[in-house]
Amino acid sequence: MPTISATDGTSLHYRVIGDGPRTVVLVHGWMVSGAVWDGLVERLDLTGLRLVIPDARGTGQSGKAAGGYTLEGLARDVLTVVDAVGAERFTVVGHSMGGQLAQWVASEVPARVDALLLLNTVPASGLPLPPDAAGLFRTSAGDREKQTAILGLACKKLAPEQLEVLLKDAGAVSAASIEGAFDAWTTGGIQDRLARIAAPTLVVSTDDAFLPPAFLRQAVVAPIRRARMAHIPGPGHYPHVEHPQETAAVLSAFLAGSAPA
Repeated sequence: MPTISATDGTSLHYRVIGDGPRTVVLVHGWMVSGAVWDGLVERLDLTGLRLVIPDARGTGQSGKAAGGYTLEGLARDVLTVVDAVGAERFTVVGHSMGGQLAQWVASEVPARVDALLLLNTVPASGLPLPPDAAGLFRTSAGDREKQTAILGLACKKLAPEQLEVLLKDAGAVSAASIEGAFDAWTTGGIQDRLARIAAPTLVVSTDDAFLPPAFLRQAVVAPIRRARMAHIPGPGHYPHVEHPQETAAVLSAFLAGSAPA
């Protein structure tokens, strides 16, 4: 599996699937690795696509760095991987905290991002949690019981075998990532960059209790110039795991409608 070194020397693992002319980068969220996209990838028509799926530092097969878990640091890691595969232009798909990273990337290199899909994204301004929830989330590293509770709060249509896959993935995420990335996504602070985003943007909502459609419309769609919204009824926070077929259909339609000239 290919790896590239981040600017601080941390090893960043990534996968490349497909060899089409259009590069689509799938950016995962907190407490999981790039493996969270597997169910979606299996159901996606890859004709014409090259998928690039990084593991963030501290997750999956990437290096377990002690630091670098700011939104900017994690987003720069994504750009390091994109540059490693030689993608001059690309589409970014980000889920949850990965949506924040996708927004940072799209605002940092707007001329290179041809389309942006934000799936149950945390707003660029962050998402503070109540103290009891924050305590549960931030201290969950390596704790199967706590991570089961978090997924139970977040998901609505998660089958037992899907839960096991997520728990196995989450259990290998480093404590530094759990804590540092949690602090980053809850704090946000990158909302002033959103005016730089030039790409057509689709914000996808679900029946996610943490990120309901009305909230996403106000906090994410409104500040991004070319953003619109779609809704997938039924699943909670992980639609690409809970309802991968429907999520793949939404992504495919968006890619078809935003194909570069």
